[in-house]
Amino acid sequence: METLLYVGGILFMLIGLGLSIGLHEIGHLLPAKLFGVRVGQYMIGFGPRIWSKRIGETEYGFKLLPLGGFISMSGMYPDSKGSGPAKGVFRTLIQDARSANDETIAEGAEERVFFRLPVWKRVIVMLGGPLMNLILAVVIFTVLVSGIGVQQGTTTIASVSQCVLPAGSTATECGSDDPEAPAAEAGIKPGDVLVSLDGQPVSDFAEATSIVQASPGKTLDLVVLRDGAEKTLKITPVAAERKLTDASGRPVLDAKGEQVVKTVGYVGMGAQMGFVQQPLTAGPEMAADSVARVASLIVTLPVKLWDIGASLVTGGERDPNGPLSVVGVGRLAGEVAATDAPILNRFSVLLGLLGSLNVALFVFNLIPLLPLDGGHIVVALWDGIKRAWAKLFRRPPPAPVDATKLVPLTVVVATLLIAMGALLLVADLFNPVNLLGG
Repeated sequence: METLLYVGGILFMLIGLGLSIGLHEIGHLLPAKLFGVRVGQYMIGFGPRIWSKRIGETEYGFKLLPLGGFISMSGMYPDSKGSGPAKGVFRTLIQDARSANDETIAEGAEERVFFRLPVWKRVIVMLGGPLMNLILAVVIFTVLVSGIGVQQGTTTIASVSQCVLPAGSTATECGSDDPEAPAAEAGIKPGDVLVSLDGQPVSDFAEATSIVQASPGKTLDLVVLRDGAEKTLKITPVAAERKLTDASGRPVLDAKGEQVVKTVGYVGMGAQMGFVQQPLTAGPEMAADSVARVASLIVTLPVKLWDIGASLVTGGERDPNGPLSVVGVGRLAGEVAATDAPILNRFSVLLGLLGSLNVALFVFNLIPLLPLDGGHIVVALWDGIKRAWAKLFRRPPPAPVDATKLVPLTVVVATLLIAMGALLLVADLFNPVNLLGG
């Protein structure tokens, strides 16, 4: 059964990745067709063709290697007519790129080419793919936190401490010198449901905890629901050193990575954990936070890759916040699916992984280097700047920017991307990230 669950987790992530890639390319396809550009192919994957079908002028299909996707737009770059031969060691590459580009321009459709679109339309076409991934991430995170909810303490009391133990104590029983816990003294019982505290309605345990921690020595009115009837109790939090946790029960860490200990109000009651639905704004906020974290990762990517290479050689533990290959993501998904936990908990983690994957696709594709979408956007903007400059000084319109001249740089970037993918793949196979322990 565990093996089936493991495989199921991998399949879930592969299907989710395929849909994400497919929607990314649709983000390019729809505006391209809307603006009249001829699109010859819409493909998921690279390499040999597995299946395809032509609908109208576009061939739709799947290829063997599920490492991405593409659409083939007519005339991504200006045709090579009238352009002189390229000079230098990359002459052949540039000429081949120009020839391949010329082949996409169908006879009779010379005007339906990408490079002739106004700059703003070219930007929309290239931005459409990454934006589709961002929209998908927002939808996934919204379903996750507003539909399913975030696991955190509910208003139902699960346990009541009989005494106040020092912070960090490993004792399991109260000693004769240990003071009685305020919750036990007030008569709170497991199963009680918190209604209000100090006159303030509480909707989750985090709200009650915040009031308690801010009120050491202050007697508070506590209203609980017990056996279908409300009951008002008096409770006085004591000042105690406690290790702080967030609403989900995770430790609050300081700059050194150590759990924060602080003197706060304490009563000695614990809550049942459950999924608490968040406002609809929580999904976009979660996506924005994820974008910021992935962007930070991209900035430090060379250092992260160096560390991954070092850990692969030495066998050291990998940074859990570092980049992963498709194999690493699939492996992690399989481990999550096979974990001994409630189904909803596992499904939530898998959804979170898929949402984070779409954020990574959004941010990574906006890197301003060819062959990534961000590189095409930069080329379009540079073309627009040249045209605006010529118009400002009343000069003739300049020739369209010939991005085939950037083929040498594109080859270097593509080579680095392949090398990065190979490193991550090997690392995920032989020294995988361990997020679940064990």
